[in-house]
Amino acid sequence: MKRGEPLHRKLNTQTHGVAHRTGGDFRTVRCDRRMLAEEITRLPMKQGQRRGRDYTPLHRFLRSRVGQPWDVVFAEAVGRLDSRDPIFDVVALHPDAGVPVVRVGESSYVSGLHVDAGGILRLVDPGLDAAGMVPDCTCCTHTFNGVVFGTPSA
Repeated sequence: MKRGEPLHRKLNTQTHGVAHRTGGDFRTVRCDRRMLAEEITRLPMKQGQRRGRDYTPLHRFLRSRVGQPWDVVFAEAVGRLDSRDPIFDVVALHPDAGVPVVRVGESSYVSGLHVDAGGILRLVDPGLDAAGMVPDCTCCTHTFNGVVFGTPSA
């Protein structure tokens, strides 16, 4: 099977003022004199942190596959991702566990998805759109499935 474009983008984490889950690295605690020598040797180094991943292509891909068999969609998505975890942030495997709106960023939201009893990928709330949403604050630009909402019309 031919592998398509990746369903994630690597963001620039070196830019001044951009913070992607920073802090908490092992380098800040490994020389802490308050810790006992035995505790230091047991601490993990957290190697391989995936910072600065943007899964917008994954969300678009999953919404475009609504109505198709979940096994086929999942197999294609896993082959084009670096990890399986981001899929299950948006897709619930049981219809009762699905939520209509999933927050994926500071002010970005996407439609929640679930797998129905027949194994088909479905939207949790098909009638939901950006026109009916109200933002939490007026200082940010809010998006729902890539469509801006809550800004005053000029």
